[in-house]
This record gives sequence, structure tokens and C-alpha cells, in this order.
Amino acid sequence: MYASLRPSARLAAVISSKDFFDALTRAGISFYAGVPDSLLKDFCAYVTDHAPRSRHIITANEGSAVGLAAGHHLATGGIGLVYMQNSGLGNAINPLTSLADPAVYGIPMLVVIGWRGEPGHKDEPQHVHMGSVTIAALEGVGVPHAVLSDDPSAVQAQLAEAMQSVRARSAPYALVVRKGTFGKYALKSKEPDEFALTREQAIVRFVEALPPGALIVSTTGMPSRELFEVREARKEPHASDFLTVGCMGHASQIALGVALEQPGQQVYCLDGDGAVLMHMGGLATIGTLSPRNYKHVVLNNGAHDSVGGQPTVGFEVDLCAVARACRYESATSVSDDAELVQALADLASTKGPAMLEVRVRKGARDDLGRPTMKPADLKRAFMTHVGIDVDRLTRDG
Repeated sequence: MYASLRPSARLAAVISSKDFFDALTRAGISFYAGVPDSLLKDFCAYVTDHAPRSRHIITANEGSAVGLAAGHHLATGGIGLVYMQNSGLGNAINPLTSLADPAVYGIPMLVVIGWRGEPGHKDEPQHVHMGSVTIAALEGVGVPHAVLSDDPSAVQAQLAEAMQSVRARSAPYALVVRKGTFGKYALKSKEPDEFALTREQAIVRFVEALPPGALIVSTTGMPSRELFEVREARKEPHASDFLTVGCMGHASQIALGVALEQPGQQVYCLDGDGAVLMHMGGLATIGTLSPRNYKHVVLNNGAHDSVGGQPTVGFEVDLCAVARACRYESATSVSDDAELVQALADLASTKGPAMLEVRVRKGARDDLGRPTMKPADLKRAFMTHVGIDVDRLTRDG
């Protein structure tokens, strides 16, 4: 098989993002595209600070990044770098196999993948399975790969081998990055925060305004963590909340499925700007199906806050205008506490599908916890809450 390096022990992180970026530049890489990842956040931050914006595109999803790298090669002959978390590998498999593969067009690119859920390393439940099959997935689709060494003296040789493969095969090659490989680097080119509310403060107001019986589907990352903690602080049960701990970008469609089958209940999707942008076509499905009980609350801080704070284009596009164009009945944007309180009160009685965009500050408190309930228990509680006999389903198989 391919050169999958599996170091038996972890050393202290010693790979400098600057050194790696400089080595990539010497190797001929000058174009970057991808979706930020917590394991790659230091490297991604360095690229954000040091690559021209036209040469570093933070994409809506991982497949789009592969497409951008392909376009870069077609127009320049150059080789682009695509970065992603391994959970996003699924979004990239289609263009990697049906576009970039040497059996089709043969598009060369270097793919850098953060390895969440690496076997033998504790991680969140949504990363465990993908972590266990990441190497096998790359092997299964024929993408040569190596695990990036944490020894600086070995990285140059690995990079040379990777680029030789990319050029010789005119096809992708992947470098898989383990947790702690890159040294710390803080993003310097941050946009100033201009909004009064934190995301968690907005979620407190959201919970306070919920009508009786409302069901919630919350998006991946910080919003679900904060919703769980708000419920804990209020000593309220979690049974009406489905926390989408994985599958970024799909909370809106989960909520849509719930809304269609529970027409007598108000169904709220608590979403984020990065998640909406990742699969924005879902807005068209929501709008054209037009469930009257669907309420879409988008917490927009213009950043991928859960994975290092890299910017999205959330503040550069009009999400409410997009929602209206997709046949939402209404869409409103607010940015302060008084506006939010009034808008949430109005939303409860507004015909859906309706969107409320809440513009909030970046960041989260340092002591923010994680849900203490297992995903299986959260699922059971939610289904029981909506009237499903989960035990009978299990008995009937």
C-alpha cells in the first residue's frame, strides 16, 4: 500500500507553520483552498496572514476547495493545496474521484487533512468512526498519502515525495496531520468585532422566547455546546433539543425532516453562518417545501468559531436576501439585544419558513463545557419527547 507512516509515540509539537508554509512555497505551492479544521488551525491562521486573499480561499465546503484547486491548475498549470478536517473528506470524495483522479482528468493537488479521531486518541464521538477509517478511505479511493511527521528533518523529504507523486501521476496526494503536529500560531489579521451580543447571550434570549412545545435542532460545534449549557443553567431538560454534533451544514435539513413530520409543533433550527454556507442549497428545499412551522435562527459571527476563528463570508453576503429568494416567507436580521427580544417574539407567531439572522460577536467563554449526555441518549430522549416508542422500535427491529 501507500506510505502511511504511523509513528508509535508522540513527540512535542515542533513543526512551525512558517517553516511548513515556506517549504510549500519552495515546492511550488502558491494557491490554498479549504475548510478550517481545529487540528490545522495554526497552519490555517498562518496561511490567512501570509497568502494574498486571491490565493487563499476559505470555501463553503471541502468539495468546492477541490474544484477551486482544479480550476487553478487548468488556468495556470500550477498545483494547489486543499486543506480540510477528515470529517469533510466525504464532501471531497466525489470531485477527488470523478474529477481529479488520473482515470478522468488527472488534476494534481496536495491535500492536507486534519486527523480527528485518530485510533488510540480520545476524541468526540462524531469523530471516532471517521478517524478509524481515514487511512482506509484514502486507500480505497486510490489517493497516495503519508502521515506528516513531527520531526522537522523528515518533513522536507516527505514533502518532496508528495510533490513528486503529484507531478508524476498528475493526481492528488494527501498528507494526514495528527493532533499537535503544528506549533502554536495566533491569527493576526482579525476583523474587529462590532456587535454587542455574544452567541451564548443570544442563545439565552432564544431559549427564553421559545413557545411551549417547540422543538430545536441545533448545528455543529459551539451553538450546540452553548445550548446544552444554557439548558443546564436553567435546570431544564434537554429532550426537546437535538444536538447535531457532527455532519456540519446538515442541521437545517434534519430540522426540515422533523418539521414535515411534526406539523403541529414549532420547529426551530439553531444554525451558524459557516454551516448555512456549507450547504446553502438546503435553503431552496426548505423554501419550496414551505413548512409553516419551520423557524430558522442563524447565529452569524462571520467566522468558523469552533475550529480557530477563520473568517467566513457570512458578513459579505445577505443571508436574509438569499432566504427570501429561496421562498422563505420572511427573513429578518438583528444585531442587538432589544432587536433580538422583539424579533424572537415576532418569530413565534410568524408563518414559516422564516429566517432570523442574529449578528453576534466571535468567540466563546474559556470554560465552555461539552454535552455530558451521549448522542444515543440525546436521540432517545428527543424521539421519546415527540411521541416515538423507541423501545418498540428496538424490539421490532
